[in-house]
Amino acid sequence: MNFYEKKLKGSAIYKGKILTLDVDDVELPDKKISKREVVRHCGGAAVLLVRDMEALLVKQFRYAYGKEIYEIPAGKLNAGEEPVRAAARELEEETGFKAELVRLAEIYPSPGYTDEVIHIFLAENARRAVQKLDEGEFLTAEFIPLSKVLGMLEREKLPTPKRQSPYINICI
Repeated sequence: MNFYEKKLKGSAIYKGKILTLDVDDVELPDKKISKREVVRHCGGAAVLLVRDMEALLVKQFRYAYGKEIYEIPAGKLNAGEEPVRAAARELEEETGFKAELVRLAEIYPSPGYTDEVIHIFLAENARRAVQKLDEGEFLTAEFIPLSKVLGMLEREKLPTPKRQSPYINICI
């Protein structure tokens, strides 16, 4: 069976700085008509930096969750920007590190309602640079022992493909 859904018509009901919300009418595989609400996002890039058995994480307040969470350094892609360049930019801005980046994976964080793709990179040969936080960006960067990170996973403080948690957003 073909599971493709054909877009019949649609409209953007909201256009913001980082996302657009579309509402589309689609034809389902059984020929019935349904609606799809889709958050359009330019995508992001994230970097996993591990050294001496510690992962570099950033901790910042996330308004949508109403609390501080740990994340690997990450940010959105600028228009036309290559994911590896965005990852390098975000690593330096948020943590003050530069590194050689190796592509690990692409993830689809919420495929039920957004087209966002996050490109994950591994940092190798990291070296200190200067942290350059964006205006209005408040965070701390810290190395956390991998044993503690694994403990956070076991206590469901980090999301995994089978369970999501609002406490930590990390991909390892």
